[in-house]
Amino acid sequence: MRYAVTGAAGFIGSHLADALLDAGHDVVGIDCFTDYYSPELKEENARHLDVRRLDLAEDELDFAGVDGVFHLAGQPGVRSFGASFPLYVRHNVLASQRVFEAAARDGVRVVFSSSSSIYGEAERHPTPEETEPRPISPYGITKLACEHLARAYERSFGLDIVVLRYFNAFGPRQRPDMAFTRIVFALAEGGTFDLYGDGSQSRGWTYVGDVVSATVAAMQRGHGTYNVGGAVEASMLEAIELLEGFSGRTLDIRPCPPVPGDTRRTSADTTRIRSDLGWAPATSLEDGLRSQWEWALSRVGAR
Repeated sequence: MRYAVTGAAGFIGSHLADALLDAGHDVVGIDCFTDYYSPELKEENARHLDVRRLDLAEDELDFAGVDGVFHLAGQPGVRSFGASFPLYVRHNVLASQRVFEAAARDGVRVVFSSSSSIYGEAERHPTPEETEPRPISPYGITKLACEHLARAYERSFGLDIVVLRYFNAFGPRQRPDMAFTRIVFALAEGGTFDLYGDGSQSRGWTYVGDVVSATVAAMQRGHGTYNVGGAVEASMLEAIELLEGFSGRTLDIRPCPPVPGDTRRTSADTTRIRSDLGWAPATSLEDGLRSQWEWALSRVGAR
């Protein structure tokens, strides 16, 4: 099979592209190479793949000849208020609309990566897919807008699309601004970690390999909307304790105010994806964090 992966030089996209190549598929990588990643990390992420540099919001898109599009590209992060908001509109809403338009025109199936951020401060935990979306960040609002666009193209133009709501993916090659990446490098290099909030905020952490397996399964046999979340929920302080145990070091923590738009808790009800796709997370938080710590050590040693 031949697949297009948008965001192929990013965190989840690069792992997905690797898995598809390992399975014997052809992969067309697409990325606009935003400045969220250093040139070195971009090179590492895309080392097995020839990635086309495209701006989905303005460049011509042609999906003829591919069997499916994994649309993972987007402007990430809840720090999306103020002057940065136009970037979220451009790279999430406008870019996704153009991907859906092209895929519907070319008759190509799409798996779209949405986010647990669309739920905001959810009224139920674990949170099932039918929970009313109440995003509290512009990022979450733009992701929800993309979901509405996906369903509009499905109804009006026959777009074949599956929506996945990822819950707090982590693992090697994670974005440098994410908490676990900042923690492992602070431990490895003796730096300081800025902890936003009191550390009691909890997440349903999902290892990137599990995210990838869910995403591939969704392309093969999914329909509708699915949560993709880890089996274990843990607080930031609990995760820090695990990482300090692996490293044998104590993290230098600098307390900081909470980030506007960040939720206190996320926890995925994965009943639907387990039932429909036979998918379940296979990697524990402890094993996933150990992999991320070992990756950080290898990168520090190579500098």
